[in-house]
Amino acid sequence: MAEYRIDELARLGGSTVRNVRAYQDRGLLPPPRIEGRVGLYDDAHLARLRLLGQLLRRGYTFAIIKDLLTAWETGKDLGEVLGLEKVLTDPWSDEIPGTATYDELAGVFGSGLDEDEFARMLDRTVRLGLIEPDGAGGYRVPSPRLLHVGAELVAAGVPLGSVLDIAARIRDDCDVIAGRFVDLVEEHVFGRLEDPSPDAAKVTEVAGVVRRMRPLVTMVVEPFIARAMEARVQEALGDRFEMIRDHLGGRPDGTVPHAEREPEPARSQK
Repeated sequence: MAEYRIDELARLGGSTVRNVRAYQDRGLLPPPRIEGRVGLYDDAHLARLRLLGQLLRRGYTFAIIKDLLTAWETGKDLGEVLGLEKVLTDPWSDEIPGTATYDELAGVFGSGLDEDEFARMLDRTVRLGLIEPDGAGGYRVPSPRLLHVGAELVAAGVPLGSVLDIAARIRDDCDVIAGRFVDLVEEHVFGRLEDPSPDAAKVTEVAGVVRRMRPLVTMVVEPFIARAMEARVQEALGDRFEMIRDHLGGRPDGTVPHAEREPEPARSQK
């Protein structure tokens, strides 16, 4: 199991060192393992920290969260509780985040933009969550794959502003898709936890369903987007392809390229 110092735990959990200490003082986060003079946290702490952040963003107070956790844990296997926390808060991608400097980003995305224009685009990229300032003058890249897609589009001649426009729309579309999946599972699965004292078997069962959703979402979305792209590309390029084919198949003077001429009839030998 991985172990983290408090500053690394806070960064991975999307929180701050100050918040981590406050959660410990309130009894919401278990204390770390002490080795020498250093406190070491593990994946269970990380899962709990992420869950606390989600509950707080939803508007739950510290008191309600503590009551919820206490009721959940009382008489139950703590490992089962933390197992559900982990499956609910773990990233849904195995992609490893990357880093980039300002100069690297400017070299890839700044072509044709003056310094002020690029700065505005960079701020917009941060707001979209595609990059995150790391506090040391550089940037953390949560998804290098997404950044690579943007770089390929810019290299193909698509303006950076248009790339960011489509990124925002696709992000919103994906939020709708995710909501439909979660609504489906919430209606038919999560209700099993509405019992004030769900047993360990139910907790494990729900955690297993959420875990199995990860590959299922990709398996469903990928073929649908592939079919949609196939149809859209054919629709968008069909007329243009006909025009190009006609242009390449004949010449302005009406002659036909040599390769496409009909073979001349064989001459009879005397």
